[in-house]
Amino acid sequence: MDAWDELLRRATPSAVLTLDGVIRSLNAAMASALGRPEEQCIGRGFADLLSEDQRISATSLVAHGATTKRLAMRVLEFPGAGAASVLCLVEARPVTDPASGERLVWLHSLDARHDLGALLIPFDLAAKAANLGLFMCSPDEHQIEWLGGEPALAALFPQASMSLSMVIRRVHPDDRKDVQRLVRSSAAQSPWIRSRFHTEHDGWRMLASQARHITLGYGGSERVFGVIRDESKMEARRKDLLAAVSAERQRADEIAAFSSALFTAATEQELQQVVLTRLAAAFGGFGALFALVDDGRLRVSSDAGIPTWQTDALLGQSLDEDRPLPCAIRTGQPQFVANQEELARCRLSDTSGAQTPPGPDVAVSITPLSPPGDQPLGAWAVTYDSQRPPSLEKLAFMTTLADLAGQALKRIRLQQAHVELSTAVQQSMLPTLPEHLPGLEVAARYQPSRDGLDIGGDWYDAFFLPDGAVALEIGDAQGHDVDAAVFMGQVRSSMRAIAAHEPEPGTVLTRTNELLTTMDAPRFASCTMLHVNPRDGQVIGTSAGHVPLLHARDDGTHCIRTLPGGPVLGVLPDIDYAEETFTLEEGTALVMVTDGVVEGPGLTLEAGLERAGTLAGQALHDQLDAEAMADLILDAVAAVDHLDDVAVLVIRRA
Repeated sequence: MDAWDELLRRATPSAVLTLDGVIRSLNAAMASALGRPEEQCIGRGFADLLSEDQRISATSLVAHGATTKRLAMRVLEFPGAGAASVLCLVEARPVTDPASGERLVWLHSLDARHDLGALLIPFDLAAKAANLGLFMCSPDEHQIEWLGGEPALAALFPQASMSLSMVIRRVHPDDRKDVQRLVRSSAAQSPWIRSRFHTEHDGWRMLASQARHITLGYGGSERVFGVIRDESKMEARRKDLLAAVSAERQRADEIAAFSSALFTAATEQELQQVVLTRLAAAFGGFGALFALVDDGRLRVSSDAGIPTWQTDALLGQSLDEDRPLPCAIRTGQPQFVANQEELARCRLSDTSGAQTPPGPDVAVSITPLSPPGDQPLGAWAVTYDSQRPPSLEKLAFMTTLADLAGQALKRIRLQQAHVELSTAVQQSMLPTLPEHLPGLEVAARYQPSRDGLDIGGDWYDAFFLPDGAVALEIGDAQGHDVDAAVFMGQVRSSMRAIAAHEPEPGTVLTRTNELLTTMDAPRFASCTMLHVNPRDGQVIGTSAGHVPLLHARDDGTHCIRTLPGGPVLGVLPDIDYAEETFTLEEGTALVMVTDGVVEGPGLTLEAGLERAGTLAGQALHDQLDAEAMADLILDAVAAVDHLDDVAVLVIRRA
């Protein structure tokens, strides 16, 4: 070039940069493309004036132009002076300052009017890498053109170019206004919108779209560019998860209502009504029978699912007879009769004469109301389709509820049903901790309120996750009544169901909060949840307005760890619960408590946490295990003078 100023004497964007990318001079077109006055550009790094996602490309282009004798080209996106950013094909080549001899880099935009498709290649590559589809439309021409990206998304559209009206017709009527606003928006970039789109072969698909305004080349025409993401599988997974949570919640509701009804029954007649109306439905059976012992003989009642001849045949049976029902009551051992052949063999009832036994696909579970060695009280039986027998989990839980019914019967007869059954229900809803945790010791303690009159909402839980980690949680549902216990059971079972699909603690609390707020739950709950990897001790934790965590060490020290998270569950919608990751070192322990352990009329929360942490640290220093540590902390609760129920969960890494 003959003169220095010829480098900038262009109508298109042009600039001269130092070898490290600082702007030495530029023309008005380049300043306009950068969206700044010329004086604000000189002396600034060229890449720094571009958006963050363009800086690596710009820096690389300048480096190539500075170090090679050959020219280098790259498509860059400039901020532009208006709402639309500007796409330009930019060339970089080395030049020399004629006055000083300094080596510089000359950047200038090339004329790409005859190959506008070249400007779109980086967009296409980025869309493919992100599994997105890419489209372009002109607000004036009302035409949508498919540009590329993910091939599977391109298959959703029968033609590469379609009228906007044709596309809108394929959108669900409830979503059309959102799609129209997306295309016609004058904003530089729209938010993501979700819409249902009908395809020729796959039916309805859930698509998420985002649009932005871009000018093709400096001084070129403005277009609306959009990206599309197929969220159909994600939506299907979300629906499956909601269905699983709903089914689990419905089952938990039925069993919780059953439990609640058991201990609110004030007479034997009420207890009988509870069993016969709820038992079969709660455990997937089609008939229920309830037998009580009176003076060594059976008094039997049943719902409509049990044939009357069978009930009549059982009336007055002696407790000493060698048949499944009297045997289960006498020994306290549950029995399960799997099919008709076994049923006939063990003579559940007298089937002689004209009486007809149940059909060939009937199975029967018999559960005594009292454990082995206790006074025989009675039993209940549930009939099933033997092709779909109850799971072991259901049979185990039925035993728990039968034990509750037996306790209810004894309390009813002693006129103390309400007081003592409250604690029994609460204890029955607390889980059994998993055994043989590799490298971990886990111990839990629960103590009802001091006066024994209220049922509480405190809970703890520990279970294995699909990734091999262990989930640990502790929480406190609002209230001290039957509804609090029922709500507690709903929260705990929902968290288990969600964790089976999305084990991250923050996600579990977020989804549980969404569920509770969607349900308009009348109560709220605080909770802390941990995700512990037994192999390396990594802990991921989050909290929903719960008491801080205690971290005790074997040198006798401790710290109070306040986890990130959010507010209590069930109050505010659209909350994301943050997480913290830390390591549980060998020989250290985490102590999770409810507020009744560390706070009371005579003790502040800070002082209570400090006292519990000191006890935990001393226990580790004395080489006590997790069980002894939990006992030590629970024994100190009496000094708190708190009327609330309390829960303690200790996790020690051996």
